[in-house]
Amino acid sequence: MSETESAPCAPEDVAVVVPVLNEAGAIEACLRSLLESDDFARRTQVIVADGGSTDGTQQIVRDLAEHAFPNISLIDNPDRLQSAAVNRAAMDQPAPRKLLIRCDGHSVYPEGYVRRVAEALTARPEAASVATVMDATGNRGFQRAAAWVTDTPIGSGGSAHRGGRRSGWVDHGHHAGFRLDWFRRIGGYDPAFSHNEDAEYDYRLAQAGGRVWLESDIRLQYTMRPTLAALWRQYMNYGMGRARTRQKHEMRLKARQIAPALHVALTAFALLVSPVLPAALLYPAFYLLVLAITSVVGAVKLRSTAGLWAGPALAAMHFAWGIGFLRQTLRRPPHRTATGAAT
Repeated sequence: MSETESAPCAPEDVAVVVPVLNEAGAIEACLRSLLESDDFARRTQVIVADGGSTDGTQQIVRDLAEHAFPNISLIDNPDRLQSAAVNRAAMDQPAPRKLLIRCDGHSVYPEGYVRRVAEALTARPEAASVATVMDATGNRGFQRAAAWVTDTPIGSGGSAHRGGRRSGWVDHGHHAGFRLDWFRRIGGYDPAFSHNEDAEYDYRLAQAGGRVWLESDIRLQYTMRPTLAALWRQYMNYGMGRARTRQKHEMRLKARQIAPALHVALTAFALLVSPVLPAALLYPAFYLLVLAITSVVGAVKLRSTAGLWAGPALAAMHFAWGIGFLRQTLRRPPHRTATGAAT
């Protein structure tokens, strides 16, 4: 990343926001990973926006601010959602501040992450935002299998920020850094969105002429949900969020985005007509074969029987996303104001 390594950037230009809600088990590791080994990050402002935690998260943050990192500040996020937390931090920044870096309270970041994201933005003045790559990971059996299959084309649909290896301009990616002037210009995140707020933001950014650069050399590890049920809920919310974005902007979706919903519809249709048209069962049978092959390949790749969870994890992602998308699509679209915000 020679181009960004030489780019000058002052810590005083940067604010870091970490939205949290009941992250007592993860927030200390997150903040230490950002600050302990990075003098640049320790000279930025780090804002932890708490949505009303009841598990001790707030006290952990206060203790770290008092005893280790005086640049940490804790603010309340009464709206609880991550989108509202980032907006609050962005809009409260003093005029000289130029860049905002978003981090997640349940993630652990590589050394120099804050500095490298800031430098990537500084090195590309034509970029309104910088996205980074997420490498899925997990310590337990199910998590390992889900992490492996998520970063395959059949799991992510070829999304560039999911395990990708090439930098370049993208229409969407995992949000890492923003230019504050662009963020404010388009009104920040839509605070009504609990999921897919990042993709909805990127759509409005593109409509306004802004561009997103994916920096593949900056990578973070994303821990997968620990159970099949938790993964199902996560992807159900993802599908509903994508449908809300489509409803709000009346936008066309890419083939990989509509594929899970189409798969759910085709599976349901095949099962419905199978009593009179048994051949229709060939479609779900083929899908079951794909899942079985995925599980076998997962076991081989991970060199563990834990890899057999890859098929069930893939099915959960596909069906939950598709059902969530269809469920939201059948609901009344959100009201649109004159500025295009959903209410």
